[in-house]
Amino acid sequence: MSLAGIAGLLADRTRAEFCLALLDGRAWTAGELARHAGVTPSTASEQLSRLVTGGLLTEERQGRHRYVRLAGPQAAALIEDLAAYSPSTPVAAVPPRTPRNLRESTRLSAEARARTCYDHLAGHLGVSIADAFVERGLVADDAGLVVTRTGQAWLGDLGIDLHALKGTRPTIRTCLDWTERRTHLAGMVGAALCRQALERGWVQRIGSGRAVRVTPDGDQAFQERLGIDLRTDDALRP
Repeated sequence: MSLAGIAGLLADRTRAEFCLALLDGRAWTAGELARHAGVTPSTASEQLSRLVTGGLLTEERQGRHRYVRLAGPQAAALIEDLAAYSPSTPVAAVPPRTPRNLRESTRLSAEARARTCYDHLAGHLGVSIADAFVERGLVADDAGLVVTRTGQAWLGDLGIDLHALKGTRPTIRTCLDWTERRTHLAGMVGAALCRQALERGWVQRIGSGRAVRVTPDGDQAFQERLGIDLRTDDALRP
């Protein structure tokens, strides 16, 4: 689809809200998205069909239920980058979104602390991990972000074989965080780190949204493996 076509799809508030919700990397039903955006099921169905036709979403059906998800990492990166972008204001100075009610305020606060950005960790937690990777020499940014030998050994100790990661996306890249206005780690390495954190119980999802919470096991793991003391980090406290 052309740039104008993609811009047209995301210019609608409801369609944009659907895409932001789907940044949690999971599949949602049309009904769930309708309730999330506060629109009727018929409106949700119509707008989701446009997003699927435009290539930003994919769908699958199970019985009478229709599930949709983002079309892939590239679509997720596009949505996240646009959420952090302002054409008239420097990125670092863009104000955070204003919550419409207490429930949304609570959700946005939790997402700012720690969340998934499609399939990698974001928010203050994600940025802290990225900082630790740089400080410990696990990645280098001399001519594009690369994993160092030290980083390969660190990942291997976590059970992530860098050479076994396959796909068309970059091995590792930065992703601008829309709440922190700094970068977290994405790409196949970022996805593998997020997967390990979830599988090992270092982080747990909060409800049906993108927010995650760091568990006591996660506190210990991030401290021991990356030197991140999340227990004394005010930005990660509820």
